[in-house]
This record gives sequence, structure tokens and C-alpha cells, in this order.
Amino acid sequence: MQSAQIRLTQSVLEVERHAARRGWDQAPRLYALVGTGELLEAEPDLAATMGLDAAAVDPSSFTPVEQDDLPTDRPLDEVLAHIAWPEGVSGCALVLERLMLPPGVDEDVPDEESEVTSWVAEHPDRQDVRLAVAVLRDGARQAAVRLRSHDEDDAVLSGPDLVPGLADALVATLE
Repeated sequence: MQSAQIRLTQSVLEVERHAARRGWDQAPRLYALVGTGELLEAEPDLAATMGLDAAAVDPSSFTPVEQDDLPTDRPLDEVLAHIAWPEGVSGCALVLERLMLPPGVDEDVPDEESEVTSWVAEHPDRQDVRLAVAVLRDGARQAAVRLRSHDEDDAVLSGPDLVPGLADALVATLE
């Protein structure tokens, strides 16, 4: 059996690659992370439905279960603040796209909040990124970041502290 951190890394990369196959300009996607062994025990026909050999599946891994579309009429932090997972969910993952700016442009950000979004969108040094963040109930976290300008699986960055604010918000949904 693998450590929870390795399994979490595999899960976050799996949901990011799943999003990558859909292409860019996608809505945020939320996933429940369920222990594969518990899922197959509760749903024995699921492995066959998914085309998996239940004997070949690592029961200690996590299976991402995609959730319904997230509401788009409210800010993401508000949406996440109203999510609570049942006990059978080991963790969760979120995949979303954002525009990021390089370090050092903070002093140029407009003072008016209403101008910030368009300023970022028009900034010549902006980067389109896809963020995937996964967390477990014990607070373990892992993130993956893909730049649109380097859109290859082997160019995805990963690490536990890449998107700490989003990871904190996801951990709060599990408490």
C-alpha cells in the first residue's frame, strides 16, 4: 500500500489530466475523493461498469467522483463555504482555471476593485493556468498547476503548497 500523500498526488494529477482532456476554458469541477476499496465494497458492480479488474485495483487508492456543476452566480469562496461532505468521503478536489501574473506587478494593480479583472485579463504578462487542488480530512493537501503556454502532461507542476488559500478552503468543506 502507498502512503496517503502519494495517493493524494495521484488523485490530483488524475483530475487535472481529466480536465486537460476536456480542453481549456472550462467551468470549475468539484470531486469527492472516496477510498477505492470502500467504494468497491459498497458498490461491487462499479468496477465492472468502469471496466476495471477489481482484483487489480489498489484498494487504498482514492477514486475521484465528479460532482454536479458548481453554481456560477456566486463567488467560488461563497460556494465552497456552503459545501459539507458526508463521512464516507475521504477528501475532495477542485479543478479551475485562472489568470496569473508574475511577481512584481502588485504595485501596478488598480485601486478600484471593479477594474482589477479587466486589468489582469489585458496584462501582457498574464498566464492562463489550470489549478487542481486535492485535500484529505487529516489536512493533507496536494496541488497541480498547468500553464496553457506549456500544455503537456510532463510540464505540470505539483506540490503541497502551490495554492494554499484554495487548499484551506477545501479542507474547511471537510470539517
